[in-house]
Amino acid sequence: MDIILIPGLWLDASSWEEVIPRLEQAGHRAHPLTLPGLGAPASASSEIGIAEWIAAAVDAVDSLPGKVVVVGHSGGGNVAWGVADARPERLDRVVFVDTVPPPPGSGISEFEIVDGVVPFPGWSFFPDDDVSDLDDATRARTAPLTRSVPARVPTDGIALENPSRHRVPVTLLMGGLDQGAFEGMIGQWGAYGDEYRAIDDAEVVRIGSGHWPQFSAPERLGELLSAVIAR
Repeated sequence: MDIILIPGLWLDASSWEEVIPRLEQAGHRAHPLTLPGLGAPASASSEIGIAEWIAAAVDAVDSLPGKVVVVGHSGGGNVAWGVADARPERLDRVVFVDTVPPPPGSGISEFEIVDGVVPFPGWSFFPDDDVSDLDDATRARTAPLTRSVPARVPTDGIALENPSRHRVPVTLLMGGLDQGAFEGMIGQWGAYGDEYRAIDDAEVVRIGSGHWPQFSAPERLGELLSAVIAR
């Protein structure tokens, strides 16, 4: 199976390097993406928003034959869901890594804009639950790999118009939530809950990690991805 791997904010294709060997051992072909404008100054990235990131991922789908699996980590989940909206007939499954399908019009989040771009705020910015499994060595190794994202990407509302996206099977690989815990919370999430409940075939699987399992638990993430895709 061809698998398109979409990183979250500030990360490029290299963020999947430790996950890919497990996918390849299972016979899959991994296609990690680096999205437009990553690391570029505002002069070169001010016109790039979430629509352009989705278009780049759609182009990746269109370049491959047959059905594909699209995997989106964190903010990359919005991109993955945009692909499901644009090409539902091409997708075998969408996998969200510690994130959820966004409802129409929602953005990723808001972060400080510096010189017209959004720089990585540092590991200490995030809640302990997100980063507690990243040891000092991992933080020191990975922080230099991060790059700024275009200012519009985190805040642009996502355009979702095709209800056929809800027919694509979905797996949520959540860092700390299993199916029961997630189902107990999703009803409090407003439009996010509505979007999740509209999906015909959705499951939640607990990773047992923080928010960046590709760094803290890459083998576990690769094994879970391979198991999900094999179904």
